[in-house]
Amino acid sequence: MTERIVFACSGSENVGVAIPALAAGHGAEIVTLTLDVGQDHELEEVHDRALRSGAVRAHVLDVRDEFAHEFVLPVLQNGMLKNGAEPITFPLAQAIIGKKLVEMALIEDATAVAHHCHGLDRMRIENSVSALNAKLRVIAFDSEASRSLSTHSNLWGRAVDYDVSGNPPEPPYSWTKPSNAAPETGADVEIEFEHGLPVAIKGVPLDLTELIESVSIIAGQHGVGRIAPSHDAMRPGESRRIYEVPAATVLHAAHAALELESGTRDVLQLKQQFRDKYVELVVQGRWFTHVREALDAFSSVVQRHVNGTVRVQLRRGECTVFDVHHRQCGAASRDHDTQGSASASPIAHARVAARRR
Repeated sequence: MTERIVFACSGSENVGVAIPALAAGHGAEIVTLTLDVGQDHELEEVHDRALRSGAVRAHVLDVRDEFAHEFVLPVLQNGMLKNGAEPITFPLAQAIIGKKLVEMALIEDATAVAHHCHGLDRMRIENSVSALNAKLRVIAFDSEASRSLSTHSNLWGRAVDYDVSGNPPEPPYSWTKPSNAAPETGADVEIEFEHGLPVAIKGVPLDLTELIESVSIIAGQHGVGRIAPSHDAMRPGESRRIYEVPAATVLHAAHAALELESGTRDVLQLKQQFRDKYVELVVQGRWFTHVREALDAFSSVVQRHVNGTVRVQLRRGECTVFDVHHRQCGAASRDHDTQGSASASPIAHARVAARRR
């Protein structure tokens, strides 16, 4: 019986090379899997090119809602900011890719899965597949092709790797305006949370995927969410990565401010101690572990009290929380420790300044 391999096929890959090479190198039938996690390019062309390149089947799945609820939301509720400032974005995509490769391998009776990732991305996908089905063989397809510009995006953010040649180039942003070109007046946005889940903008109910997309557009128009290397740190011939995380910047700031208003000092201190471990697990591609599930279980208890509205001002690259209204859940009351109460200065803990060009 001919072996079958499920290949994670994104729009950035040279599928015309990868699929024939995998088929010939392993004497296998290739089934491709392309996931819509909110990236900013069309996927139908990827599907068609996969079939033209020799894939026996090409699956394209819209997993945006699953990605938002099962991967982005836990990261938001756990306050995951790398080095205390940078939202975690791309390790989440590798986790869901690994999960879906395992699911599709079962459906297709495949004995192996393949991907086209390198470095940390490779480790994360392979750790995810191994955690879910250790019997599956994992193949890392290596291509000699190199590009001066590489773009990665999903619902939670966008990153671009680009070479620095000669004078430092203008970083290739597309989701956010330069702060000096953003509207002078700015915008006030009110976000409502129920049990730590953002559910509405300015009183308009939205599902999580739509809400993230809407906040991303609004914040991007005001230059919020840019993370870039310093021009002083750029040297010719080196690769640099810029990030655009407008929705993540705003929602992390709003959620943190409301959680601070909602929780006791002891609980929030304990959550802070867990946060570094959570970041470590996700960055290393250890999403599918009992430790991560246990940390989410603790967070879910904290989130019961994270109810209310937060108003943020978006102006010229800055996101500033200026009003937090906590709503008690039921008749239960909180034992506020005055030293840990957010009423002392919730805004001081929730101000997020986007790094400017």
